[in-house]
Amino acid sequence: MGVFRFQVAVSLDGYVAGPRQSEEDPLGVGGMRLHEWIFGLEAWRKQQGLDGGEINASTPVIEEAQSNVGAVVMGRNMFGGGPGAWREDPPWNGWWGDDPPFHVPVFVLTHHPRQPLEMEGGTTFVFVTDGIGSALERAKRAAGERDVVLGGGANVIQQYLAAGLIDGFELHIVPVLLGDGERLLAHIGQIEVEQVRVIEAPGVTHIKYRVATR
Repeated sequence: MGVFRFQVAVSLDGYVAGPRQSEEDPLGVGGMRLHEWIFGLEAWRKQQGLDGGEINASTPVIEEAQSNVGAVVMGRNMFGGGPGAWREDPPWNGWWGDDPPFHVPVFVLTHHPRQPLEMEGGTTFVFVTDGIGSALERAKRAAGERDVVLGGGANVIQQYLAAGLIDGFELHIVPVLLGDGERLLAHIGQIEVEQVRVIEAPGVTHIKYRVATR
């Protein structure tokens, strides 16, 4: 039986995106700095269809995060686009290009219905309008014995943590101070977590947690 987990890069002051997010700047002002440590990794580049790259202490962390994934859940903002009805002319198919890196079914939480969107490479975006529980159940059915990964953003992660539905997560803590933006661990109440491991790597520290069963 798979688990429901997430991994996310976060600043020292607790933000996963900077202020003033937009279609042109989806991670907000300064938010791209949270991911500079991963862009040169061979493990990340391979998933994007790119050659070459570095191997360091982050490599097994990313390889583990990418393994055994059967489905993904994400919020509307991470798929791409602001609030309101979907743009139709031209149609808006998200941040991820014609060949998104997921290669599994992706269940997108939204208030606005839309037909499933089949992309290249085996990724199909399925738009779910009836809440986080429904999205997770559909993702688990699609994943079978494999894991379901929660892609984010922060608001969706908070909802699932507050509901006690997350099994574990890994924070990639980057030595950057954003000062403002989208805070990760807010509005979740009290949860019990157990630290599983800490890995220091160039430009980032990886801390893995298990969420205690309520």
